[in-house]
Amino acid sequence: MPASAKTQEALDARDALAAALGGAGIQLPAMDVRTPWADDREGEAGYALVHLGVCSAPVALLLAEVIRKGGTS
Repeated sequence: MPASAKTQEALDARDALAAALGGAGIQLPAMDVRTPWADDREGEAGYALVHLGVCSAPVALLLAEVIRKGGTS
């Protein structure tokens, strides 16, 4: 079954964020996409969430440092 547009958008966002974090030397171990519940008659979720999961304290500190410094694109 193909992903809905909202799910695909969330998958693309997750992948883009993972790539950007990887470029900064950071990996969040549990990033995934969740569709909380269906809100229409076809049973598809109206939106999807990028779930960032949990990370260790050192990874959180690295992430905070990257955010403080600001990213360059």
